[in-house]
Amino acid sequence: MKCEHCTRKECNKKTKTEDQENASVGVPSLAQDHAEKGEFHKLADAKIFLSDCLACDSCVTAEEGLQVSQQNVKDFFRVLNLNKKCDPSQHKVLAVSVCPQSLPYFAAKFRLSVTDASRRLCGFLKSLGVHYVFDTTIAADFSILESQKEFVRRYQQHSEEEPALPMLTSACPGWVRYAERVLGHPVTPHLCTAKSPQQIMGSLVKDYFARRQNLSPDKIFHVIVAPCYDKKLEALREDFPTAPHGFRGADCVLTSGEIAQIMEQSDLTVKDAAVDTVFGGPKEEEVRRHDGASSDGYLAHVFRHAAKQLFDEDVGEVTYRTLRNKDFQEVTLEKNGEVLLRFAAAYGFRNIQNVVLKLKKGRFPYHFVEVLACAGGCLNGRGQAQTEDGRADKALLRQMEGIYADIPVRPPESSAHVQELYQEWLDGADSHRAQEALHTKYQGPGLPVLSRDIKW
Repeated sequence: MKCEHCTRKECNKKTKTEDQENASVGVPSLAQDHAEKGEFHKLADAKIFLSDCLACDSCVTAEEGLQVSQQNVKDFFRVLNLNKKCDPSQHKVLAVSVCPQSLPYFAAKFRLSVTDASRRLCGFLKSLGVHYVFDTTIAADFSILESQKEFVRRYQQHSEEEPALPMLTSACPGWVRYAERVLGHPVTPHLCTAKSPQQIMGSLVKDYFARRQNLSPDKIFHVIVAPCYDKKLEALREDFPTAPHGFRGADCVLTSGEIAQIMEQSDLTVKDAAVDTVFGGPKEEEVRRHDGASSDGYLAHVFRHAAKQLFDEDVGEVTYRTLRNKDFQEVTLEKNGEVLLRFAAAYGFRNIQNVVLKLKKGRFPYHFVEVLACAGGCLNGRGQAQTEDGRADKALLRQMEGIYADIPVRPPESSAHVQELYQEWLDGADSHRAQEALHTKYQGPGLPVLSRDIKW
């Protein structure tokens, strides 16, 4: 198999167990009583192949493949079925968190507005037996705000003797895996330490939400719906020092395509429903996004914040200049002919390799780089907008890009809920608890792998 992003020859190896690589994960039917009621005509297999796992630097062993295969629709239905059959004391509270880059896929797929698609998806999941459906935008708010503060701090502390720049974003698990497992020093010290939205959402659900609901974290089965398979790998990572009792923040990750397949083959009667909030009530407002063309827009948000904090410059619309290709763009802040800030967005593995090469050679002119493993950004994740033969569905992707662009932008600083959580959950934005809950540390090649993690 070959990684999607990696162009290196050693990635063309096969896994140790061919049968395991090619084995798909089937979606079981719901409990027999549901089948008898005719709620499903059938549920076809939702397939995940190891060739869809993107963040490897080499082939994947059979043992590693087994861990990846645990992030599947079968596991999701296992919990749904147990909730309908077993002793109530053994029931799980099912919570599903949906990434904002997944919603345009459902909107385009089912020809709905993005708000209607959100309500339809929420209603469908609850008709299956899910108790809560969340939007991960609030977790991205935290991740962006922490990234903003870290960049300003790095800029002020940077020196030739102890370089703290450039700062490289850490929200893309495919990129972070590659940086940790393959590149190591001198790259990992430049990774932003802010956790990804998925990691933060896991803590919000298993810690804050669990306590509000008087639930033990092990009573919650938390599912992430995401645009790419790398999120499945990220769910295996155990580096939450504040995670209650060591539980994972995400128990299962399903791609948008896997969920859409279940929706298409279901005959359930679905009533639209509002998304929930971690505070316990419904979220009735319209869908909002961050200021990125196909992602959470770390570059734009950090750029504006840094311009104001460091140079007292108010930046309105961020102007991108395309350089090597459409997936490598530059943004600069200039004053009196002097470049004060130089940021870049590097999407796709070829652009990442170019960034790493220049960084290692010490010829890197940027203060900050938003790095995403998928060419085209998060909307183009391989877990959605793919044809049956595994190619990008360009027509569908163009629809998704248009839908995403039309979603109103909400700056993370304007979220009253986030400010409330900083105080109620984390004892303040600059507290030790906030540092532990919202930031991480990175490993390099050869270091001990964390518990239950994939061993590259």
